Amino acid sequence: MTFYQELQLNQAGSKNLIRHAESRREKLRHTLIYLLKIVITLAFCMAFVIAFSTVFGGENSIVGVVVLLCVMVFRNADLGIRTSHGAVSLILIFGILAFGPKLANASGLFGEFLVHVLCIFGLTFLGCHNVVMSNQSTLVLGYLLLYGYDVTGRAYLMRLAGIGAGAVLTVLVYCRNHRNQVYKRDFRSLLQEFDPASTRTRWQLTVTLGVASVLLLAGALRLPRAMWTGIAAMSVMVPFDTDLKKRVKGRIPGNIAGGLLFLIIYSFFPETVYSCIGIIGGIGVGLSVSYGWQAVFNSLGAMSIAVGILGLPGAVFFRMLNNAIGAVYGLVFEKLFHRSVARLSAG
Repeated sequence: MTFYQELQLNQAGSKNLIRHAESRREKLRHTLIYLLKIVITLAFCMAFVIAFSTVFGGENSIVGVVVLLCVMVFRNADLGIRTSHGAVSLILIFGILAFGPKLANASGLFGEFLVHVLCIFGLTFLGCHNVVMSNQSTLVLGYLLLYGYDVTGRAYLMRLAGIGAGAVLTVLVYCRNHRNQVYKRDFRSLLQEFDPASTRTRWQLTVTLGVASVLLLAGALRLPRAMWTGIAAMSVMVPFDTDLKKRVKGRIPGNIAGGLLFLIIYSFFPETVYSCIGIIGGIGVGLSVSYGWQAVFNSLGAMSIAVGILGLPGAVFFRMLNNAIGAVYGLVFEKLFHRSVARLSAG
């Protein structure tokens, strides 16, 4: 395996190479390449988001994060249909990201619920036909981040420009990397294969109604950072049941551990370290293979932003609470929804 090929491996692939190295020298080489890959990735991500914020405004740095996620995901993941038709789907997806979160924030509690239902279903329908790719982790996450970091006035106009630029960049990368893919399915196949009795469509409806309803619950309870409940529910409601319980077991303890780590950093380290918490979290995610450890380090960046709004105790408490609510709700909703559908089908 060449140096470049090894840089393309994910965490599990790199750690597998390290684990099965035949000599100390080989193990050291694989370890150094793995660490270099994390540094390169983190540096690129930071440079991309900073450049995006410089062009489209600091209020829209979250758009840079969403665009970066889309580019990095869709350079490898396809949509399961012809490449040209997949490009059309991506344009429609970015249209939802541009206007859906804003419309949801401008609506009342139940109006917001309806917007969430339409937008989240649109994202899963257009982008998650190939469920193995787990594209909901990017698309629904992006929608919830834009919903949670809403802007108005000129900042929103710049947000539209940033999302438009992101759409062009993502489509270009997608078409270039998947131009040789051969699929019989096209855009019409998405409509033709929509079937509430199928596992795929049932999962799409589960994610849609589960995330939308937990956001409704969070709104009714007036929980701050309500998007955290939606992200937690989305992350555990995966297409395969065996993974769902593992994610719930990993996410709740992971966020508790992340909260405690965040408190330790704020209590025992100088203030100069605080601005590096997001970077520490990014490095930790890069080194993590298990979902539980990823949850630990993902929570650091989220709390470092929220602490300026909710204060230290509030950021930690609501990060833990909202994630616990979202994860448990996602598990319970998935079970109840599938039982209801099964009864209706049997009846």
